[in-house]
Amino acid sequence: QVQLVESGGDLVQPGGSLRLSCAASGFTFSEYAMSWYRQAPGKERELVAVISRAGGSINYADSVKGRFTISRDNAKNTVYLQMNSLKPEDTAVYYCKSQYGWDIYWGQGTQVTVSS
Repeated sequence: QVQLVESGGDLVQPGGSLRLSCAASGFTFSEYAMSWYRQAPGKERELVAVISRAGGSINYADSVKGRFTISRDNAKNTVYLQMNSLKPEDTAVYYCKSQYGWDIYWGQGTQVTVSS
């Protein structure tokens, strides 16, 4: 069956870095655009970054531009989110999503907490 498993979330101090991973299985990973979303307590889920099937097209939310980098390894069926210069407002549950047309899958999320 389809699975998206996020990992790498942790408690980190402001200014620190984390690398999130999302391992996919059960579908043809290279045919799907991949994205990272996040949801903070009491807020709606928001798009953080999206990468096209071959990685040639990437977009970021304005709030993370210059600090976060999305990448993918189609040989490993994995998408990554490198997060640098983390701020307390980056605290959220981070989810990965795969999409091919109307075919959409979500992971279960990984908690990122930025606090001193």
